[in-house]
Amino acid sequence: VVLHKLLSLCHSGCDPFAQTQRSKLQHRRARINQQINKEMRMRAGTNDRDAYVVHQYFVNAELSLKKKTNTFSFTVLSLEAVNVPMIPLGLKETKEVDFTVSVQDFICEHYGEDSSLYDKEIKELIELRQAMRTPSRNQAGLELLMEYYNQLYYLDQRFFPAHRNLGVQFHWYDSLTGVPSCQRALAFEKGSVLFNIGALYTQIGARQDRSAACGIDRAIDAFQRAAGAFNYLKENFSNAPSLDMSCPSLCMLVRLMVAQVQECVFERVTLTTQDTHFTSQLCLAQEAARVSDVYLLVQQTMTQPLMKDYVPFSWASMVQVKSEHFRALSHYYAAVALCDHVLSAEGQDCDEEAEKAYLQFYVNVPAGPPLCQILRDPEKRRKLGKAHLRRAVIRHEEAMRVHSLCKILRKMDILQDVLSLTHKRSLDKYSELDREDDFDETAEAPEIQSHTHWKPDITPPNFSTVQVTDIFQRLGPLSVFCARARWGPVRLICLQRREGGLGLTLRGDSPVLVAGVVPGGCAEEAGLREGDYIVAVDGQDCKWAKHGEVVHMLKSCSDRGVEISVVTLHSYDTQVRKGICVCACVCVLGLPVAGCKYSYLLPSHGSDKENTRQRLLSGAKGQSSASLLNWNRKKKREGSGVTKRIGSTFSLSFGSIRDTEAMY
Repeated sequence: VVLHKLLSLCHSGCDPFAQTQRSKLQHRRARINQQINKEMRMRAGTNDRDAYVVHQYFVNAELSLKKKTNTFSFTVLSLEAVNVPMIPLGLKETKEVDFTVSVQDFICEHYGEDSSLYDKEIKELIELRQAMRTPSRNQAGLELLMEYYNQLYYLDQRFFPAHRNLGVQFHWYDSLTGVPSCQRALAFEKGSVLFNIGALYTQIGARQDRSAACGIDRAIDAFQRAAGAFNYLKENFSNAPSLDMSCPSLCMLVRLMVAQVQECVFERVTLTTQDTHFTSQLCLAQEAARVSDVYLLVQQTMTQPLMKDYVPFSWASMVQVKSEHFRALSHYYAAVALCDHVLSAEGQDCDEEAEKAYLQFYVNVPAGPPLCQILRDPEKRRKLGKAHLRRAVIRHEEAMRVHSLCKILRKMDILQDVLSLTHKRSLDKYSELDREDDFDETAEAPEIQSHTHWKPDITPPNFSTVQVTDIFQRLGPLSVFCARARWGPVRLICLQRREGGLGLTLRGDSPVLVAGVVPGGCAEEAGLREGDYIVAVDGQDCKWAKHGEVVHMLKSCSDRGVEISVVTLHSYDTQVRKGICVCACVCVLGLPVAGCKYSYLLPSHGSDKENTRQRLLSGAKGQSSASLLNWNRKKKREGSGVTKRIGSTFSLSFGSIRDTEAMY
């Protein structure tokens, strides 16, 4: 009872009030889209031009309202931050799913067992999914989502055969528009959960206090993992039924997360750079230019035809503001490096290092005197620094202009304060350099070469960090008792021991296989056949029993004999993969099924782990991905695998008994 209560606490979501607020927003979005669809159908049924114009106006107004409501709630996430706010992503909402009837029917029909014996397992599955709908915004919420994602692998193997689906409807809402999507494919459920894992990482990263190095490091890690989750979803799933999980949308999200990582890197360099040395200021200028470049790439992605009308206006405005803001900062730091640091005329080592860094500072070498000569002439440095400040002020003003066009961004006091402060700082610096007798026209500052000392890394999700146990493991080992295997009904065999023994040969464990039957022996006369699996001995379940345990049960039989329950596997497809150990169980993600004495060791490299996991999943599924309606897992190359099909029954010669077999 105590253990059950602990499990219930582990499978609990966050505050139900928070769920209500998010559900209200999603239902509001859904109602808007339903009204739009209704008006579109009405418009299609009329030829009146005036009516057409009226309905078109209504549709456009509703679309505008929808885009205004589909904003991100980073104002709340960034109240305590001192830096420019980040862009988090909202979680996909989903309706409740009741697996009870479908799973019970499948257990009775496919496994031939009393479904009422598995009511506890079905309830645990439903509670886990219910908790997954409202994960807490921390590490515990991530582990909850990963636990459910890993559990979906076992659910797929147990109850989703290749030729048909379970009949369960999975309803999910688009994370930005609230448009509902419904499919019976379990791949749609897995993809949506994986999307929420990435979205939750974005929220965790946006919540971090980036005024300290430790907070910046946590934000970097969260955004890199978010990029990895979206990239993993993009590479492994295709034909998404909702736009937020389409390939263009996921590409945009990956680039957005990488840009936010690069911004955190700049903040960390700024925080750790205490000195005002010439090369240090050049480094800050190039880091800021790098941030501006990656945000410009995100902006270009958002303006693509498919994304232009889908991405919220506040997102596009924020990305453009950041691109202009950090480009202005790069020119400001370049001006500070040129004007505030005097280089000596002697050939000192520090001066040589500064000249070497400055020669690689610009994209193209500006026309005029050599750069080394500019560094040694204070007046030339002042004029070039003034040119950089002029470009910085222009960029700051452009950032403030774009900021003023978005109603959502205007409500963000922190963002407005940062833009105003940096703009005033550049203006004050420009006033210091400006002279009354300076009649020369201000030169055009060259473009700064972007560079970073810490390139962002896309970290794929590591699902092996959350170990799970198959909820329905009492059905038997997945190597035999899965939805893709077919076997006959359970047969009851009565064996009477004779002088020569029971007349059978056993091999393996979990479950134990009848490898051979002695011709004319007790087992053959009772109807036992080669290839039968022993599932019970005298009514005691032994699907997970070891070889020695079954042998002990058989040897302990009384004079009246022993009753064993067996099943015959008629058709079983398996993928033989290099490096995969499948003997008594299936090992997935480095997590052996309970009772397994073997371990599957994953490679140490992160990406190899996910590739191995993908091969495991696709190998276990075979060619079943074709039945996943419109939401399919991308096909992997099968060149490295060898497919082996076993016949209607196992044909094992009794004549040769291996060392691992024994006759009883």
